[in-house]
Amino acid sequence: MSDTLSMYQATVPVSQRALRNLRQLLVKGESHAQAQGYDPNVLLQTRLYPDMFPLLRQVQIATDGAKNAAARLTGVEALRFEDDETTFAQLYDRLDRAIEYLGTFTPDQFAGSEARPISVPRRNKEPLSFDGRTYLLSFVTPNLYFHVATAYAIMRHAGVPLGKAAYLGGS
Repeated sequence: MSDTLSMYQATVPVSQRALRNLRQLLVKGESHAQAQGYDPNVLLQTRLYPDMFPLLRQVQIATDGAKNAAARLTGVEALRFEDDETTFAQLYDRLDRAIEYLGTFTPDQFAGSEARPISVPRRNKEPLSFDGRTYLLSFVTPNLYFHVATAYAIMRHAGVPLGKAAYLGGS
């Protein structure tokens, strides 16, 4: 086994773990809402502050970021999601599809991706440009964790009994 961390290792397993953990957090959130006697879908529209995205959108952005990163780094067209989810069941499906999609990538596809030019389109702004390594380490990974952590914080703020272990993928 090599001591070198590959772009594949820093992308696919890391993203899959973050999305699996996020899925488990959502399961706990839905169960908590049901146990408290309110419609779980209300939780999906909860946000920490009026100008922030709600829980549902945090999940959509996390999955988009993960799947699009693998596609950009390997030079393939990303699987497209419609962003039309409105329920926990639909978000579970979205997370499962993103995790499965990430599993279709192979280490060989990432060969040379650390130097691959990456362009990230932005609405009404110039695209962001990176080399692959900078894209992964300074854009993708922090964004993925930001949206997973924000989803955690939204649910915690709503009273879902979550701890650090739940965020990290424990109990």
